[in-house]
Amino acid sequence: QVQLVESGGGLVQPGGSLRLSCAASGRTLSTYAMGWFRQAPGKEREFVAAINWSVGTPFYEDSVKGRFTISRDNAKNTIYLQMNSLKPEDTAVYYCAASTKWRAVLVPSTPGLYDYWGQGTQVTVSS
Repeated sequence: QVQLVESGGGLVQPGGSLRLSCAASGRTLSTYAMGWFRQAPGKEREFVAAINWSVGTPFYEDSVKGRFTISRDNAKNTIYLQMNSLKPEDTAVYYCAASTKWRAVLVPSTPGLYDYWGQGTQVTVSS
């Protein structure tokens, strides 16, 4: 089992920044990839970014490229999502996820490949 705890959400004005954190505990040695997904009201959960846990290769959804940065700290079993130039359309509940499946490295945007999910943290971008 892997437990994930997110933090760092909040209210920010358009153009502002936030940094989300996701701390993993439990059987983290079996993790191939970790990622961030988000879900806005009335919409399906969508991929935001992911990172290969062993080598650190990042992957991004097109709409966040150049604005968001995913990173990891293996010693702390924590991943981060630095979000800059935030837009109102970034408003959503952001979920951290971890995968013990090697295919998640190949197709990191597929929610079904992730075994564990955090409780979510709200990000609201509004003036």
